[in-house]
Amino acid sequence: MENVLSFRIKKMSLQFVVSDLQRSIEFYTKELNFDLDFLYEDFYAGIIKEGFSIHLKLGKPSADERLSKKNNEDLDVSFSINNIDYLYEEITKRSINVIQPLREMRYGKEFYITDPDGYIIAFIQEN
Repeated sequence: MENVLSFRIKKMSLQFVVSDLQRSIEFYTKELNFDLDFLYEDFYAGIIKEGFSIHLKLGKPSADERLSKKNNEDLDVSFSINNIDYLYEEITKRSINVIQPLREMRYGKEFYITDPDGYIIAFIQEN
């Protein structure tokens, strides 16, 4: 008998509450080369890269939560990538806030950036 909770996840999207939707769309599309997946009215959007998406919802991000995450290096999202040296070099040429420079770890290389609302995004190239 099949488990009634048996299902397949086809896609997963994080949701970030952002203070300026257009600014966030521009950051992800122009600075990080995501594509705009959809725009719903003037308060909700989805950005996507290679099937991985983030939903952006206009609102008021918690300043206390953002500060706590930054102080504790609590990541909001982590992307496992290839060619991290090239990406890091390109990121540092732009006006992107790098909060953890490229470093070697036992599991590979990583660096962290923040988006305009302070969400912490990690890029990791695993060994």
